[in-house]
Amino acid sequence: MNRKLISSGSSFEKEIGYSRAVVDGDWVFVSGTTGYNYDTMTIENDVVSQTEQCMKNIVSALEKSGSKIEDVVRVTYILPNASDFEKCWPTLRNYFGEVRPSATMFSAGLADPKMKIEIQVTAIKK
Repeated sequence: MNRKLISSGSSFEKEIGYSRAVVDGDWVFVSGTTGYNYDTMTIENDVVSQTEQCMKNIVSALEKSGSKIEDVVRVTYILPNASDFEKCWPTLRNYFGEVRPSATMFSAGLADPKMKIEIQVTAIKK
């Protein structure tokens, strides 16, 4: 099977040494994705705006991989402040409401204190 690496253009990928997503056969693994706008390398201050940007970044990575949001089978949410998670639900429901992938949320520190959420997904191309 062919392995394909997907980049968002984020400076973090080159500096740290990872890909935004990896396609291996029919599987697509999207790395933990934060709310940075990779075009401007800026990040909003609130968790809801960051959640929306995370999802835009994930949709872009999926599209580059030949996949789509409807192909997501698993999602992991990581938030430094667990009490912020409920604020994200309407945005997440907008993207995953019909897809309903398996999901896990846990609270942990993120690489930068400006980051309020990180989302990782796994998809299978249909």
